Amino acid sequence: MKDIPFDSIIEKAQSYRAEMSDFLRDMISIPSESCDEERVIARIKEEMEKVGFDEVRIDKMGNIIGRIGHGKRLIAIDAHIDTVGIGDRKLWKHDPYDGYEDDDIIVGRGASDQEGGMASMVYAGKIIKDLGLEDDYTLLFTGTVQEEDCDGLCWQYLIEEEGLRPEFVVITEPTATNIYRGHRGRMEIKVSTQGLSCHGSAPERGDNAIFKMAPILLELEQLNERLHHDDFLGKGTLTVSEVFFSSPSRCAVADGCTVSVDRRLTHGETHLDALAQIEALPSVKKAGATVEMYRYERPSYTGFTYPTESYFPTWVLEEDHVVCQSAVDTYEHLFKSKPVVDKWTFSTNGVSIMGRHGIPCIGFGPGREEEAHAPNEKTYKDELVKAAAFYAAMPHMYLKKTSEET
Repeated sequence: MKDIPFDSIIEKAQSYRAEMSDFLRDMISIPSESCDEERVIARIKEEMEKVGFDEVRIDKMGNIIGRIGHGKRLIAIDAHIDTVGIGDRKLWKHDPYDGYEDDDIIVGRGASDQEGGMASMVYAGKIIKDLGLEDDYTLLFTGTVQEEDCDGLCWQYLIEEEGLRPEFVVITEPTATNIYRGHRGRMEIKVSTQGLSCHGSAPERGDNAIFKMAPILLELEQLNERLHHDDFLGKGTLTVSEVFFSSPSRCAVADGCTVSVDRRLTHGETHLDALAQIEALPSVKKAGATVEMYRYERPSYTGFTYPTESYFPTWVLEEDHVVCQSAVDTYEHLFKSKPVVDKWTFSTNGVSIMGRHGIPCIGFGPGREEEAHAPNEKTYKDELVKAAAFYAAMPHMYLKKTSEET
């Protein structure tokens, strides 16, 4: 097994600071909300080919997969490349797509969440090529779609239909270049009440579905306070995120009411438990309300549809797992300090990779969680460099650690 030239990896990563910054700004300049990623995928393909990837392909769903190496050990590094919208334009100091940069930061939609991760990934591939770091591994760099709409759907497809099953996946969502080893899961729940419409001048003739929903909302708020707590991931939560109604007119009693519940699942909770907790609420029983999960069935930009329940399982990688320890050792050798090992507050494609399919995940990315979905989103050029070095070095460290265990 080759020695890992940590100092050379750092030097190479620093030398590509400008190229990574330019590439990131190009990606930011292309609006790429979920299901509209085609143009940014094309830009990523161009960059992968320019820096010398061994193979670049786009799958049926529209994910881009770049390959370096052809060894027996399959490893993947993932970035979702779709973004949310810009929200209120007046809250942005700079155009969210033209962006802004100075010596330290890059501003624009997707800078942290999470096209910065893709910029670092592609140049990690170039570092591997430049330094001849290929070994007995095949490294896949995945730029995945629709994550903001339905996190993990892309990897459900890659695992279940494309047959990809790497030994582990590095998730490049923003971690401020700390190491993250898990996060809470989530699910999207629909609670509906039915009523009977009538003329609003005589409401006693009908049955108001909105009034039937009112005590349910109060009990959902109370349920949030008593959900399970985990020492590492924290407490499960729920919030009502949307309210819908049906009524013949403004002058009528509403005959239907539906609310959406954003439910975050901590370690030890299941989707069946979460549904049962709501079904057991006295107000839900009294109203005869229905409780169910949403389904996601929106076509990708290629027109391909891969339906799934809106359930995104919790995952945690144990701190003593060889993948986590490989990440820690990589960090210490590269940066001469001990990393922070923590968790995300939000969820990632790990919900499918490890949550559904048990493939170990570890998180390491440029950018900050608090920048995600916020106006004036930014990332840090120093973190782009650190992340590129980390991605280039970790496959070798993992091979070294696993060979020591056998």
